[in-house]
Amino acid sequence: MGDLGWIFISALLINNFVLAYFLGLCPFLGVSGKLETSFRLGMATVFVMVITALCAWILNTYVLIYAPYLRLISFIVVIASVVQFIEMVIKKLSPALFRSLGIFLPLITTNCAILGLAIFATNKGYGLWEGLVYALGAGLGFTLAIVLMAGLREETELSEVPVLVKGIAFNLIISGILSMAFMGFAGLFSSS
Repeated sequence: MGDLGWIFISALLINNFVLAYFLGLCPFLGVSGKLETSFRLGMATVFVMVITALCAWILNTYVLIYAPYLRLISFIVVIASVVQFIEMVIKKLSPALFRSLGIFLPLITTNCAILGLAIFATNKGYGLWEGLVYALGAGLGFTLAIVLMAGLREETELSEVPVLVKGIAFNLIISGILSMAFMGFAGLFSSS
């Protein structure tokens, strides 16, 4: 498998931003109540991550070589701008989705997984294509995690759960088990 394939699989499964790095937990726990909403937020996050990776590469290649100390603030400005654009598009095209996402759509701006993506991609020295593949894998990994969590939460609503662990405690237990399951992927691609 080529380098791009390894980067994609690594970001998707092995180094999943939510379940391995514990980035983006706010939308992971907050929006994962319904499967459809979770999937749509995941797709919006994928889009924001890909655009952020593209902008981060452009900034690092052409702008920040002269002022590297502006890297973090530049990334934050790019992320906030992209999220505002996404918010306007979703509000125009799907008002129902806009209402269902509520406060969590503007919170993509402060989603540390997106900022982490920009920082990790530049720290790893990824070029344009590696950064885009990394962003796509990380975004789809985020979507996978949030959709898995939403599916499990919908299933547990139909199950008898002891009152002691009902609610957020049970959600944290589920997310811990999901995290341990994804940690199992770490040994999957070990070199011999």
